[in-house]
Amino acid sequence: MKKLLPVFVCLLFIAGCASVATRRLNNVRDDFSNNNFIESAAQFADGADIKSQNNLQLLVTGLAEFQAAEFSQSDATFEEFNKRNIDTIGGSIVREATGLIGGQLATEYKPTMMDSLFVSYYQIWDAVADGRKNDVRVIINQSYARQQDMSRAYADMVQKNQNRTTDENSELMSKLQSQNAQWTAYRDIMNPALMYLSGIWFLTRGDFNDAETYLKRANGMAPNNTFVADDLKLSESKSRPTDTTWVFVESGFAPELHEQELSLPFPMGNGIGWVSIAVAEPKFWSGDVSIRGAQHLADVNAMFMTEFNEYRINDALRAWTGATARAVAQAAAYNSNSRWAGLIGLGSTIFSLSTTNADVRSWVTLPADISVMRIKTANLIDSDLRDIIGSNLPNSGNHLIYVRLAGDRPVVHIFKI
Repeated sequence: MKKLLPVFVCLLFIAGCASVATRRLNNVRDDFSNNNFIESAAQFADGADIKSQNNLQLLVTGLAEFQAAEFSQSDATFEEFNKRNIDTIGGSIVREATGLIGGQLATEYKPTMMDSLFVSYYQIWDAVADGRKNDVRVIINQSYARQQDMSRAYADMVQKNQNRTTDENSELMSKLQSQNAQWTAYRDIMNPALMYLSGIWFLTRGDFNDAETYLKRANGMAPNNTFVADDLKLSESKSRPTDTTWVFVESGFAPELHEQELSLPFPMGNGIGWVSIAVAEPKFWSGDVSIRGAQHLADVNAMFMTEFNEYRINDALRAWTGATARAVAQAAAYNSNSRWAGLIGLGSTIFSLSTTNADVRSWVTLPADISVMRIKTANLIDSDLRDIIGSNLPNSGNHLIYVRLAGDRPVVHIFKI
């Protein structure tokens, strides 16, 4: 029994990986609420430099640097992320195999399409802050092409998931789809905030054709936002806005993921066995906007759920394949005539349990909601924004203002464009 003790300790350690990952991400989110951006990101990255950080650490670090007004470094961090993830759409055979062998948490964090769109969104802000006007155009054009590719890839993923349904996993599919039914999601991969910010940039430059392209998409994504509609009309009439300020307000936090176990019957020989798999379950945080006059622009929770619905099914089907194979191996081991059958069966069971985990990692420092306010610059001093932004309000010219509502101290960045 003493010889088996290290095995059980190892089992407990591996089985607790999901809870450890969730706790570490919770700590990051809490630190962001208290404006401890750089320190929190450094702790999450275990003190590693940019070249040594993994995908999720890069995302957290890049956003922390942006919040702390370290715009050039933020852009460099996000660019490192981009170099490693040129293709966030295609699947990885190595990742798939590793997930089957060691469980979801044994793989490197695979960025979602939404992650990539938000990297572009914050890189635009970084470039505006640094006055790199040509880079803004490049980032916008690259993000637009990427979003088009993502839309096609998303449709393909949905179709593939539907085609993977079999008699044996139909109960699993039904259960997952039923659990997903109450969640709000977009029909396609999109980032309305990215589209609107891009449209504003081109509109203020007098590039009306490009402005109209992006503002039409933003208007389609946020049809009830009158600010977007007004800017679309300006682009159609070839008119540049003057002395106007756009305020982008981020609030709340992206969903937190928890591990949930599902047990389902599986036919095995002359009887029925039970197979357990682990899936991720989201917990939502409020993104309510507290600035009067701001209008809803982007529901980041819905953006998250658009992909999560399909990735959750995809990961669950893959986990089902691995779990049923391991269940068959366990049964064969326990029923073999070998004198070591019991020990082999126990090892098979331990391996099965230790590799049953869900990927609960996500970019939790993203907001839950983005709203926008479009106002004449001279009127800023008389708006509710004065108490949030402070006394350094511009009184003329076109400006972009970024506001992050987190905790008691909002983050504010003001840029003239």
